[in-house]
Amino acid sequence: MRGESWAEWEHRLVTWAYQAVSSEALEAAPMAADVDWAYAVCEGIIQRYSRSFALASSLLTPEKRRAVRALYAFCRVTDDLVDAPRAEPRAALAQWRVLALSPQPPADEPVLVAWADARRRYRIPRGYVEQFLDGVARDLDPRPYETFAELAAYCYGVASTVGLMSLAIIGYTDSSAIPYAVRLGVALQLTNILRDVGEDWRAGRLYLPREELRAFGISEAQIAEGRVDSRWRAFMHFQIMRARRLYAAALPGLRWLFPQGRVAIRAAAELYQGILGAIERNGYDVFTRRAALSPMARLWIALRAWWAERRAGDQGTPSASPPAMDAS
Repeated sequence: MRGESWAEWEHRLVTWAYQAVSSEALEAAPMAADVDWAYAVCEGIIQRYSRSFALASSLLTPEKRRAVRALYAFCRVTDDLVDAPRAEPRAALAQWRVLALSPQPPADEPVLVAWADARRRYRIPRGYVEQFLDGVARDLDPRPYETFAELAAYCYGVASTVGLMSLAIIGYTDSSAIPYAVRLGVALQLTNILRDVGEDWRAGRLYLPREELRAFGISEAQIAEGRVDSRWRAFMHFQIMRARRLYAAALPGLRWLFPQGRVAIRAAAELYQGILGAIERNGYDVFTRRAALSPMARLWIALRAWWAERRAGDQGTPSASPPAMDAS
């Protein structure tokens, strides 16, 4: 297929990540006594919207757990400003951006209060926050993505940046962790996109690369119909295998994370890979069935991630580099 090779598209995203990490940290004034209430609001948001993230983040220390959950809540509310029906989403996002970058957000915005406290404690680079806000803003003017390289750039903006901010909270020993976080973010967002094809289409969005849809003989009319046939199954299999290669290429970066963070990130990656398996079990029907994991399956995956990291710690951290990859 046409488009950039893995090395080309990844190089661009990793360059953005290294540029942003050297930006100044977002300063914030020390928070008032009601910061605990603000964090509790964030806790409620994550329990409502993401059981997988709640489970993975529960493997962190209490202080880092609540900081990561404040980050999740901040990202979730930012997303909702664009996705939820409203008269002026552009104006709402612009105002939110100002408050999100402010050293002292309003006391009546608990998510921003908790977020400001977390970014102050962990010196989260301003560049990552701005890249995330820019990425979310792209959904205000949805446009087709012709190639996977274009889609990967979008995934970087809305997901890799979140992983990179999480790195600042979790802690890492070497900046070599950054490219792996970029890969993982693309894998996670691609998983979301594959799971939500039908939902996104009904909202007027289609993220799948157009040149790849054409290569498999799939039209927008077929997606509008929600028709699952041999061509659609082949297309989805191709995308799922790509996502799995991305996860495999991302996980070697765990060796540069602080130990407890390794368990949480491995669990998150494996929980999302479980969604890919659920799509397959649903016969690649992402139009009428939502791929999800049972509570028992999520718990088993988290326990498996904990055990894998315990064994890795006992045996010494592997140093092998990830395989070279191709985006096609």
